[in-house]
Amino acid sequence: MDLASKLFRGDRVIWVIFMFLCLISVVEVFSATSTLTYKGTANHWGPIVRHATFLLGGFVLILLIHNVPYRFFPILILLLPVSIGMLILTPFIGIGANDAHRWMELFGIQFQPSEFAKLSLLVFVSFMLSKRSRFSEDQIFKYILIVAAVTCLLILPENFSTALMLFGIVFMLMFIGQVPFLKLLKLGGVLLLAGVLFIVLLRFTPEDVTKYLPDRFSTWQARMERFFEPQEAGVEQHAIPKITDDNYQVYHAKIAIARGGVFGKLPGHSLQRDFLPQAYSDFIYAIIIEELGMVGGLFVLLLYVMLLVRAGMIARRCEKPFAKYLVLGCGLVIVVQAFANMAVAVDLIPVTGQPLPLVSRGGTSTLITCIYFGVVLSISRFGAGMGNEEEERIEEETEQIEEDPQEGNEEAEAEELAVLLDVEEVETIEEEKI
Repeated sequence: MDLASKLFRGDRVIWVIFMFLCLISVVEVFSATSTLTYKGTANHWGPIVRHATFLLGGFVLILLIHNVPYRFFPILILLLPVSIGMLILTPFIGIGANDAHRWMELFGIQFQPSEFAKLSLLVFVSFMLSKRSRFSEDQIFKYILIVAAVTCLLILPENFSTALMLFGIVFMLMFIGQVPFLKLLKLGGVLLLAGVLFIVLLRFTPEDVTKYLPDRFSTWQARMERFFEPQEAGVEQHAIPKITDDNYQVYHAKIAIARGGVFGKLPGHSLQRDFLPQAYSDFIYAIIIEELGMVGGLFVLLLYVMLLVRAGMIARRCEKPFAKYLVLGCGLVIVVQAFANMAVAVDLIPVTGQPLPLVSRGGTSTLITCIYFGVVLSISRFGAGMGNEEEERIEEETEQIEEDPQEGNEEAEAEELAVLLDVEEVETIEEEKI
């Protein structure tokens, strides 16, 4: 127990949420990647060993980061210009997969620059919102807007959903940080107008023009059509749905959810993992419901909700604005991405390609998510004073001795006197016997 209390510092609830998500991830990824093993490799343990290695590496990152005081985290802002540079180069020298160039390779290691950009941008926004004594409201709003716009515009061509969610989280942080409401209202109006214009372009741009635009535009257009016009995707009203190449993923995800029922088919008994191309990543929530039922799906949802609630509780206990905004930003970026993944699995929004944080099989995304957890735990420990009961007790005793050293000396003298008295009593008794 003492070892656990010394090793796992910070908010205990955050640690429990992390452990449950890792446990669910190992079980479900092992089940969902069985089709990968069957199709492409002779090593049955290869996919899960790779995933478990990333989870273990992330766990080590958390242990390291949650021992670092949060006042050192602004140094992560230095990653922002590096990330922007990599985002500029990614479309030209990046690695392509699924019609997108989101990955770069360095020393044989593949990673997504957008993940580092998300982390550094959140630190930058939190830092700027905490410097009201140094900058005016107009300067803070202008600097945040410029940096966030540049970062998100660079992410957007290859990963529209990530850019949209990231800017939305920045907007929420500015709202929480009490940026003047009128400025946010104007910004929201501009974004709404731009969103409507973008949807109109997707819906009504003819194919003769689309072929001259980037490939990602056609991908967005197809996803939008599949979501808003299911009849054209092979589904006739009052008829049995016809599964085609256009609605293949969505309908197999629905079949998985329908098969799950209340308690599921138990881990390892999924059938749709053999049909869903991204069963271990984009649609792993559907596999979770198929194997663990609605009970398991609701439990996973509640884990993320509790994570956001605990982040809010930690923020309320923080005295420093930087710690307050950063812990909220980290909580929001994890939970919003999780909600997006779940919404895709149940066909509430178009396919986005967002993994389920810490549960889906991944590399860079898993490690960066663990960094978010480490930051939250560090702030809960050093900013909110949670999970340091033993250290606080020792500090209080030390302070008490330092404040009143005479009391400590008197106690020591009393103990020495008691020992001397005992010796004298023994000598007296021996003399009487003689």
